[in-house]
Amino acid sequence: MDLLPAVVTLFLIMDPLGNVPLFLAVLRHVPVERRRAVLIREIVFAYVVLLGFLFAGQYVMRFLRLQQETISIAGGIVLFIIALRMIFHDEKGLIGEASDGEPFLVPLAIPLFAGPSTLAALLLLERSAPSHQGSLLVAMTIAWALSGAILMSSTFFYRVLRDRGLLAMERLMGMLLVMVAVQMLMDGVEMFLGR
Repeated sequence: MDLLPAVVTLFLIMDPLGNVPLFLAVLRHVPVERRRAVLIREIVFAYVVLLGFLFAGQYVMRFLRLQQETISIAGGIVLFIIALRMIFHDEKGLIGEASDGEPFLVPLAIPLFAGPSTLAALLLLERSAPSHQGSLLVAMTIAWALSGAILMSSTFFYRVLRDRGLLAMERLMGMLLVMVAVQMLMDGVEMFLGR
């Protein structure tokens, strides 16, 4: 397995630049002094999920009898719901009311960072080179570290954009995310019908 193409593929699928507005929107109501700690926690959670899926994903999918198209369709549905909540802004925010005002695991770590498309890409890369799991681990770690570094700077963007700019970016990203969600759904249906 070539390391650089795997890193680039995973980095692009993780889409940290596209996720900055989403992270900012979710963190908008988190106290400023807590944002860095929450970001670090969620990025580490995402890495643990990615590791777990890299090493156990094949077995879990076989045990549950899940197909690749199932991941694509389910991921598309989840992203579509998140996108609609971004476009038609809800006072409760993207994740509804949180008891402590902080996101925990959902939606930052999953599905925004370690989302269905990233997990599916890991699965496909692992299937294409089953004897190179160590190289895939290195590629995943590099892509995760680069993405995490970009997302850690998201609080800087908050200071620049403020609430109105954030809301505008949230709605714009919501419209783009609807298209990504529909494409994931269509890919899943196409894989299902092509069997």
